[in-house]
Amino acid sequence: MKETTATKKSTKVTKTPKEKKVVADLSATLYNQKGTSAGTVSLPGSVFGVVWNGDLVHQVVVGMQANKRAGTAHTKDRSEVSGGGKKPWKQKGTGRARHGSNRSPIWVGGGVTFGPRNDKDYSQKINKKMRVKALYTVLSKKIADSQILFVDSLSLDEIKTKDAATVLATLSKIEGFAKITTKKKTGVLLVLPEVNETLAKSFANLPGVTITTALEMNVLMAATFNAIVVVNPVDAIAALESKMK
Repeated sequence: MKETTATKKSTKVTKTPKEKKVVADLSATLYNQKGTSAGTVSLPGSVFGVVWNGDLVHQVVVGMQANKRAGTAHTKDRSEVSGGGKKPWKQKGTGRARHGSNRSPIWVGGGVTFGPRNDKDYSQKINKKMRVKALYTVLSKKIADSQILFVDSLSLDEIKTKDAATVLATLSKIEGFAKITTKKKTGVLLVLPEVNETLAKSFANLPGVTITTALEMNVLMAATFNAIVVVNPVDAIAALESKMK
């Protein structure tokens, strides 16, 4: 007898498209130059509400550090060291090991095997979206850890380091930012919406302060400094958002 096989009806499973997670906007306290509250500032969730991604941040930071590497260390191989034109001694009859050149790596003063070379390229390609997403990720972590201070404006009458130090000391009285007056190089990153010569020269001699603009800020800067002070956050945030465009 012939066996009858039951035919299974093929059912197509229609997958519903995944809904994009909409990150809610945040808000933070806005301070003035005198260290008192001046209201609140709205923070876009696309910049300050990104979920932590350590692998992405590590990959971009390592790539940026590799791109900054000068690669000036250099050793000479056996084809570059001097000497070696004559065979040190005859091949046989001396009782010593045979050698053809004193430029051999096993000789003192000979070439170096597998040493660093200045013609090696350490650079790595970093996609634009990866670079910007890593920056947003670090900024989101910083805002969650209360390490970003927003100041409505910052102005000095003249180029004077003493006045800049006074402003920094005033802002250090805000809760959680007492260490921004440190002399360590990783103290505070001052983010401006645009280049300001008066502020740049006034804060230049303070060892713990580094000044940059919102457009020039990158993930390596954001991750290095213990605190970030954002001046004129409305314009600065707009510049940060434009990085992804």
